[in-house]
Amino acid sequence: MAPTTDNAGYAGDPGNARASLESLRAEIAKAVVGQDPAVTGLVVALLCRGHVLLEGVPGVAKTLLVRTLASALELDTKRVQFTPDLMPSDVTGSLVYDTRTAEFSFQPGPVFTNLLLADEINRTPPKTQSSLLEAMEERQVTVDGTPRPLPEPFLVAATQNPVEYEGTYPLPEAQLDRFLLKLTIPLPSREDEIDVLTRHAEGFNPRDLRAAGVRPVAGPADLEAARAAVAKTAVSPEITAYVVDICRATRESPSLTLGVSPRGATALLATARAWAWLTGRDYVIPDDVKALALPTLRHRVQLRPEAEMEGVTADSVITAILAHVPVPR
Repeated sequence: MAPTTDNAGYAGDPGNARASLESLRAEIAKAVVGQDPAVTGLVVALLCRGHVLLEGVPGVAKTLLVRTLASALELDTKRVQFTPDLMPSDVTGSLVYDTRTAEFSFQPGPVFTNLLLADEINRTPPKTQSSLLEAMEERQVTVDGTPRPLPEPFLVAATQNPVEYEGTYPLPEAQLDRFLLKLTIPLPSREDEIDVLTRHAEGFNPRDLRAAGVRPVAGPADLEAARAAVAKTAVSPEITAYVVDICRATRESPSLTLGVSPRGATALLATARAWAWLTGRDYVIPDDVKALALPTLRHRVQLRPEAEMEGVTADSVITAILAHVPVPR
């Protein structure tokens, strides 16, 4: 286990910050089995100050994953169950009348946290979904004309069920584009599922992470040091052009009605830099772009109905584009 951020000589060192963030996988594995790609995606999002959409069927540990990550990073986390009757003020907070002072005071909502778990975000109407837009983009909440900054770091991890659409409100493209990554949480392999059941048989309680041995291995200071190092990761003109060519190819694909916007291109460059730094390099290579292309772009494109009927998926279109766009040497 890496030293904690209580060590004054440790916090803020980019090299040690990388080691501590890498150790998150082992720490989270004490509670969550077999979700390394999702863990990596969440760390990349934190490094890029982005947000994550987690898609998976019920029961694949999406909530547990976010709670465990927050515990291992010493970050505050709150959960909001998005339902059809949820109001925007239930998320952002509201003005409450104080009878003692005869004045209104602001009561912060659950969005005032470091890691906000927006559970089943597509079950709430667009009016409430949109209450998160300012928080995600501006990192503040405006109530009664007064902007209130959110804590730093701040990440929204929203979940949605890919197979149950009754009573849901699909996220509009403008809101999907605000998510840095869309991570798919698959069903576990047979071996991983046996491991999960064995742990439960031995007394594992997902509501008691301390008993599972999960301890903080990093903190906000390490994230700040890591972000500063990521910002210095070199990007050659050839890599920049490669990212642009990939995104422009999505706009010309006959299978898509909507391609990747310039914001999506910027997101792909940012995630590739974070991934390059996490893997120990101070420069980006084409493989970094390829590694993050699917989670960064899959939710930013829209399939043509006829292509969807033929079984084409966003992932397959992006994969085909990666195979055809010339790779810089």
